[in-house]
Amino acid sequence: MPEPLTVGVEEEFFAVDPQERRPLNDTTALLEFAHRLPGGRESYSAELRTCMLESKTGICRTLDQVRAELRELRAGLGHAAQETGGRIVAAGTLALTDWRTQEFLDQSRTHFIVDRYAWMARTHVMCACQVHVGVPDRDTAIQVVNRVRPWLPLLNALSASSPFWMGEDTGFASYRGTVWESWPMGGIPPVFSSYEEYVERMAALTRNDTINDVGQLYWDVRPGTNYRTVEFRPADSCTTVDDTVLQAGLCRALVKHALDELQRNSDGPDPWPELLRAAKWRAARYGLSADLLDPVSGELVPAGELIDRLLRMVGPALEHAGDHDEVAKLLARKKIDGTSADRQRAVLAAGGTFADVTDLLVRQTAAP
Repeated sequence: MPEPLTVGVEEEFFAVDPQERRPLNDTTALLEFAHRLPGGRESYSAELRTCMLESKTGICRTLDQVRAELRELRAGLGHAAQETGGRIVAAGTLALTDWRTQEFLDQSRTHFIVDRYAWMARTHVMCACQVHVGVPDRDTAIQVVNRVRPWLPLLNALSASSPFWMGEDTGFASYRGTVWESWPMGGIPPVFSSYEEYVERMAALTRNDTINDVGQLYWDVRPGTNYRTVEFRPADSCTTVDDTVLQAGLCRALVKHALDELQRNSDGPDPWPELLRAAKWRAARYGLSADLLDPVSGELVPAGELIDRLLRMVGPALEHAGDHDEVAKLLARKKIDGTSADRQRAVLAAGGTFADVTDLLVRQTAAP
């Protein structure tokens, strides 16, 4: 039997002032401390804003390995933050963020983004989680990308952790999920016939200055930019390790399911673009707290039922990787506990403040 597909995870975090509960503007000392940890220079890096940091796992074969590396990386970054006067938060947005006071990294690539995308970039203070799944070659990556598109909205709903923005409740479970739709290369990608066609289109977008490089394709899924992978990008930064492990397990299963379909020459789903866009909007709006749109059938179904449909579909792929019990358990708990967005709103509903919300996020980010 073939080995399970490889998987790797990148997580983005806010560095937070423990007194003000606002993002720190200078994380130089924090990152320098993290880089002195064993393997720290390869594992931690700065992000678009100076208040944001990123960690990345190695290449993993099992979800147990993913979980262990995520715990170690979060613990290391949390220790670095504690030693330099900060705290770490994993969430799509931070309630007490004010984009007008947050600085950008002083890098040429960042300058291009700010200059080209103007208001979109200047107001963007958001964190995400990306999952990379190994595939045999670039053409296969494109075919997989085409086939996994219908389930990207549900991955966004499961990870929803960005209900607040600039001290206000947005009404969305994943406000971050809606913001990316306005970027020229954001949201759910189109279908490509081959990797060659993909390269031709990306070259045209680079020539006409829409993007500076393929790293500025912010679609919810894309071929890996440096490796033979499929990169999933719909998820908010996942507050808990469990939520990140769930994303990793589901993304790998979706890729394996697509590969099995390709091997059987089975037709993949081909939902209308309008349905995909509507499904993504509804997932970002409600998370798991209302009916979601099945983009294949076009019907509204309870969020729990859509989760069950996905689990049935990728069940054999999960069994192949030895992930079924773990992912089924995490999904069952998710249907009961809801999302990070739900937990954050519950703090306010109980009479808490945005500072209390941030404290909750700090604790859950650090929890094993």
